[in-house]
Amino acid sequence: MSLEEKVGQLFVMHVYGHTATDPDPEDVDTNLRALGVRDAAELIARYRLGGVIYFGWAHNTRSPHQIAALSRGIQEAAAKALPSGVPVLISVDQEHGAVARVGAPATLLPGAMALGASCSHEHAREAARIAGAELHALGIRQDHAPDADVNIDPANPVIGVRSFGADPEAVAGFVAAQVEGYRSAGIATAAKHFPGHGDTTDDSHTELPHIHHTREEWDRFDAPPFRAAIAAGVDSVMTAHIVVPALDPSGDPATLSYPIVTGILRQELGYDGVVATDSLAMRGVRTKYGDDRVAVLALKAGVDQLLNPPRPQVAWDAVLRAVRDGELTEERIEESVLRVLRMKARVGLLPEDGTAPQETTADSVNSVDSVVGSPAHRAAADRIAEATTTLLENPGGLLPLSPGTHRDVLVVGADPRSPSGTTGPPTTVLADALTGLGFTATALSTGTAPDVTAVDKAVAAARGKDAVLVTTYNVATHTATARDNTQAANTALDTGPATEDTPAAEDGQIALVAALKATGVPVITLAVRNPYDVARLPAVDAALAAYCWTDVELRAAARVIAGRAAPRGRLPVPVRRADDPARVLYPIGHGLTY
Repeated sequence: MSLEEKVGQLFVMHVYGHTATDPDPEDVDTNLRALGVRDAAELIARYRLGGVIYFGWAHNTRSPHQIAALSRGIQEAAAKALPSGVPVLISVDQEHGAVARVGAPATLLPGAMALGASCSHEHAREAARIAGAELHALGIRQDHAPDADVNIDPANPVIGVRSFGADPEAVAGFVAAQVEGYRSAGIATAAKHFPGHGDTTDDSHTELPHIHHTREEWDRFDAPPFRAAIAAGVDSVMTAHIVVPALDPSGDPATLSYPIVTGILRQELGYDGVVATDSLAMRGVRTKYGDDRVAVLALKAGVDQLLNPPRPQVAWDAVLRAVRDGELTEERIEESVLRVLRMKARVGLLPEDGTAPQETTADSVNSVDSVVGSPAHRAAADRIAEATTTLLENPGGLLPLSPGTHRDVLVVGADPRSPSGTTGPPTTVLADALTGLGFTATALSTGTAPDVTAVDKAVAAARGKDAVLVTTYNVATHTATARDNTQAANTALDTGPATEDTPAAEDGQIALVAALKATGVPVITLAVRNPYDVARLPAVDAALAAYCWTDVELRAAARVIAGRAAPRGRLPVPVRRADDPARVLYPIGHGLTY
């Protein structure tokens, strides 16, 4: 390889468009403005690109056959443009649950915290195997999953339900299981966000968070899932744009920290696989240095892959200049290239001996049809989801509901946008599911910030009903101006334009539940994201947690509410009292059944 092609192997970029060579005119215009190229083929040729990452907001993921065709087009472009003929590693951020780029008709599975609530490593392993098989059929060979963060802070604005839970050893077990599941399907994995993003109220998309764990606390709380991922054979570790003074007092984010990336991850933990940055477009990594220096400093720290630099030409030129000026040696670049090539070989893009590229296209049309969203996969997703729904409160034994006594049900509340844009809205999905189970259910959306008019409308609709089911979403966890988990999920790998502004709506959601409770109609709440809502809402007749709002979790919750499935989920995080956070309302492992 030439130096330019070696450097290109280290870059992973997004590109707008549903095809590699003929995107829509609007996408061509966006590519020219943002990337200086017209389409994916030109992007690969200009930067000798080693990796491409798909996003919904970049219009890469419209349908299974379109995604497979895009993957084929990208590999054909790489074969023409790259002298070495090395295929492109196509990746996606498909954690499932709150982060899903590829939507229905692909199978959507419960996310990390829901799987944590299932208490089953086998469920986590099977979910990863199914997810991996479907990605493989689409020509995608890496998933930037699983999330290895331990969600210690309930107000964490960027992790939350993307984590398997708050217990480090439990999270470690689920991380290892998912690494095994993805690898069994021929998909490279990426444990994130090293050295651990679970204990912060700041969002690295918009600022530079500081984690104030001592070294001993880091060893106890943050390190176990990454150690487990490494032991399970994780292909890549993604860095976090966070400052951890106990690990590196320089004030540099972990992505740019030699003591953290090389000193701890490589030397202490013994990891010699690929290290990738989180998106270099995120504010957390851009607060201290310019975009040219960030790319060079990441490589000097020990990183191998540079994800989504906001100004690709600037970053590309800076790395080449650093080599030619002697700041980076070509041998250092080659170390990273070899790691990237080994990962490509492991997922079948190259033979192990490096002699010639293997077949790299997406599977055939028939394979896409038989694998992606197959009946067997959807049935498995439903079965896994039934093990995740958690019953938190049922003081009077209202649940399970019976159509004989509580036939007429109003489903009301928050309708957050689907992570993939292909499911929901939640109130409608729940109402349809309950109707299919013998109830007469109607839906009424009040949004995540219901005003007085919306509350009054809900109260009027509740009169004469036999029960009211209220969907709640992140009640009172952070300020109205902070990004919430929906934005983090929709913006990235974390990168890209926000697709939804969801203000914290504690007053509106609390007022809604209180007003409905005052009608005398039995009220059930279903937290469709973080399970902490129950501590901030008025006492109700029953409260459950679903951990996500895609159809698979909601249908499972409906079956639990109707008694067609027993609630088996157990809290993977503690729920603390809102009036006294030092006291635990419900501990890890809490969950009722019937």
